Amino acid sequence: MFSGSIPALITPLRNGIVDERAFQDLVEWQVKEGSSALVPCGTTGESPTLSHDEHRLVVRLCVEAAAGRVPVIAGAGSNSTDEAIDLTRFAKEAGAAAVLSVTPYYNKPSQAGMIAHFQAIAESADIPVIVYNIPGRSIVDMNSATMAALAKIPNIAGVKDATGDMDRVPELARLCGPDFVLLSGDDTSALGFNAMGGRGCISVTANVAPRLNAQMHAACLANDYDKAREINDRLARLHAALFIEPSPGGVKYAGSLLGLCTEEVRLPILPVTEPTKAIIREAMADAGLLN
Repeated sequence: MFSGSIPALITPLRNGIVDERAFQDLVEWQVKEGSSALVPCGTTGESPTLSHDEHRLVVRLCVEAAAGRVPVIAGAGSNSTDEAIDLTRFAKEAGAAAVLSVTPYYNKPSQAGMIAHFQAIAESADIPVIVYNIPGRSIVDMNSATMAALAKIPNIAGVKDATGDMDRVPELARLCGPDFVLLSGDDTSALGFNAMGGRGCISVTANVAPRLNAQMHAACLANDYDKAREINDRLARLHAALFIEPSPGGVKYAGSLLGLCTEEVRLPILPVTEPTKAIIREAMADAGLLN
């Protein structure tokens, strides 16, 4: 259903508000550069600090600009089940192809609580749901048995796995079945994730290197791992550089170098410091993205 390089889109800001033109220009560029799908309003899109009205605006802008050429997987997660249901229903109405829904953060639900949470979301709207498992941010870790239980629900379509646990990939493939979509949530380990059975990555780096990321994941899907490794080697330094300081500060600075956006982020995230900027510029040059 979903595969390849899928950027978790930044939300360009200008003077404190969403830069609608820059965002839709970014979507257009991503489509032309070969991205397989688009994720607005994920963590990289600063969803925690977007208002509900801004969240809805960004999803609508993405669906409008993508114009059916690639699927839009709208961020729709919350630690409040009712809020997640509301965002999921909105995404369906707005024309998104699927939603990305994070495990409930801060509440620390049990495995049974997570099943109940995602079952309620799945039953709320006829739209595919991709579970986002990121224990580093949400504290809770959805285990493989829980994921397998959710995979039996028809519109629970897959997982964005940001655990960094490569052993989990073949385990999830075995327990959840061949139709369950396994996507990496971590650029630095995405190549290994694909080699273990994954189908692509919801990527931060693809915001500024969409063509290279698309080519790398296409090579993986074609089992051409020599080519995939060659491309990944070009991107490895950039993957790391973008996360020296809290994201999306790094990727917004990188985007500003390409004229995609300003460096502006929302508190409590700060723009990256000058030493980090120098490392990002060097990494982009190494990848062939800057002269």
